[in-house]
Amino acid sequence: MSKPFDMELFLRGVLSGSHATRQRHLRQAKAIQTAIAERWQRDNPWAWQQKHLAWFLNHHVNQHAESTRYYFLLTMQLLTHRLGKSWQFNPKRRSENGRFC
Repeated sequence: MSKPFDMELFLRGVLSGSHATRQRHLRQAKAIQTAIAERWQRDNPWAWQQKHLAWFLNHHVNQHAESTRYYFLLTMQLLTHRLGKSWQFNPKRRSENGRFC
């Protein structure tokens, strides 16, 4: 049996800011990891593709407040930086009636 992937160790080199900010990024990175693992059975960020993170942002947290989506986007940028990728994400915005613009 293999050990679960240690997200804290993975992000240790790119985390900065206050203790609360680092904890928020870790908490959100683990939420991203859990959602992608449930959907695609890929619990290791090294196995992720851009589509996995784009799915999380545009489908998994699309009903959350814009500020929440923004904070998840910041965490995704940290993950992308740590992976050494140049992926860009364009979150879909909802209009007043709940539809995407």
